[in-house]
Amino acid sequence: MKPTNKGMTSLEKQSIAGLSAIFGFRMLGLFMIFPVFTLNAGQYEHATPMLIGFAIGAYGLTQALLQIPFGMLSDRIGRKRVITFGLLLFAAGSIVAALADNIYLVIAGRLLQGSGAIAAAIMALTADLTRDEHRTKAMASIGISIGISFSIALAAGASLAHWIGLSGIFWFTAALALVGIAILHLWVPAPIHASRHRDLKPVPQQIGQVLRHPDMRRLVVSILVLHLLLTLSFFALPIALQDLAGLTKEHHGFAYLPVLLLALVCMIPFIIIAEKHRKMKPIFIAAVAMLAIAQLGWALLPTSLASLLFFLWLFFTAFNILEASLPCMMSKLSPLANKGTAMGVYSSAQFIGAFLGGVLGGGLYTLWGPIGIFAFGTLLTLVWALFLLPMQPLIHLSSRILSLPKLTTDNANDIASQLLAITGIKDVIIVVDEKVAYLKYQPEELDEIRLDTLIII
Repeated sequence: MKPTNKGMTSLEKQSIAGLSAIFGFRMLGLFMIFPVFTLNAGQYEHATPMLIGFAIGAYGLTQALLQIPFGMLSDRIGRKRVITFGLLLFAAGSIVAALADNIYLVIAGRLLQGSGAIAAAIMALTADLTRDEHRTKAMASIGISIGISFSIALAAGASLAHWIGLSGIFWFTAALALVGIAILHLWVPAPIHASRHRDLKPVPQQIGQVLRHPDMRRLVVSILVLHLLLTLSFFALPIALQDLAGLTKEHHGFAYLPVLLLALVCMIPFIIIAEKHRKMKPIFIAAVAMLAIAQLGWALLPTSLASLLFFLWLFFTAFNILEASLPCMMSKLSPLANKGTAMGVYSSAQFIGAFLGGVLGGGLYTLWGPIGIFAFGTLLTLVWALFLLPMQPLIHLSSRILSLPKLTTDNANDIASQLLAITGIKDVIIVVDEKVAYLKYQPEELDEIRLDTLIII
C-alpha cells in the first residue's frame, strides 16, 4: 500500500528529458512568429490585418479540434505512431508556410501545423514510461519546458527574423519537428505496454458535466481568455514597439529576452505564496488585475519604450503565474471520475483562445489600431476579473496513485470502502484493469498511519 520513496530511475529521467524536449521544440516552433509576424506579413500577397490575425491564431483551431481525437487514437495504434504522425504534420505545415508567397498559403500552413495535435499522446506516453508516484513530477517537467520554450521563442523569433526572414523561421521550425522525431525514436524508450490512464483519458460524454460545474467553468473560460489576450497582445505590441515607440524590429529580441527572464523569476514568489500559504484565489485574481493594468498601460503610454517594456514585464509576470496555477487548480478541482475530460476541455479552450485572439486582433486593428486592441484587452480583462469574484476558495487536495497488485473485481468495492473510511481521503476511483486506486485527499487531514498500515485482502 505504501508508495515507494525511491527516486526516478535513469530510464524515467531519460524518458522525461526526451519528451520534454519534443514538447518544447514543438511549442518553440508555434510561438516563434508571435513577435515578428505582424511586422513582416506585408510581404505576402493578399495580406490584410484580418488575414494576418487569422494566420497567427490558425494553429489553435486545429489544435482544439484534434487534440482529444489524437489522444484517443494513441490508445488504439500506439503513442509513438501518433506522435510521429503529428510531428510530420507539423513539419509539413511549416514547409507549406515557408514556401508561401500569399497569406492564404501561410494560413493553410498554420492550420496544418496545428493539426499535429500531440499533447495528449505525449502526456499518455509520459505516464506509460514513469511510475505512478513520479507522474506529477514528470508532468511538471513538461510544463517547465513549455514555459522556457515560450520565452526563448519570443526572443529568438525577433532575432532570427532579421537574419533569415519569416520563411527561414518556418524552415527552422520544420527542422525542429524532424529533430523531435529523431529524439522520439532514438532517445525515448518504447513502453512495455500502453494503458488508458484514467486521470489523463478524456471521455466526450463527460464534457457537459465539466462545463456545468461553476468553478471549473470559470477556469475553462480563464485559460481561453488568457491565451486570447496573449495572441491579441502580440498582434499589437510589436507594431507599437516599432511604429509608436521607435524600436526598430532588429532590436526587439534584445528587448524581449531580459524582460521575459525577469518575469519568470518574479512569478516564483507568487506561486509559493499561492501553494504554501493557501492563497490561490487572491493570487489568481491579483494576476488577472495585473494583466488589466498592463493592457491599460500599453493603451495610455504607447509611445514610451520604457513604459511598454515595464508593462510587458508586468504582463508576463501575471501570465506566468496564471499559466502555472490554472492547470494545477483545474486538476485539484476536477473529480477523479472526469479528471481526464476536465483537462482535455481545459486544453482545448486554451487553443480556442489563441485562435480567437488572432482573429480579433486583425479585426480590432483594422478598426482602431494597436491602441484600440489594448483598450479592448483592458475591458475584457476587467470583465474576466468580475466573472471570477464569486469563485469559491480552492480546497487544496492532493492526488496519489496506489498500486494494488491483488486487486480483483470481487474485492474492488471493499477496498474502495476501506480507503474512503480513512480520514482525509475525499475521493477514490478503483481501476481493476490497471490494478491501481486513484485517491484525492487533504494532506493536512490525511491519516497516513492508517493508510500505510491498511491491510487489503
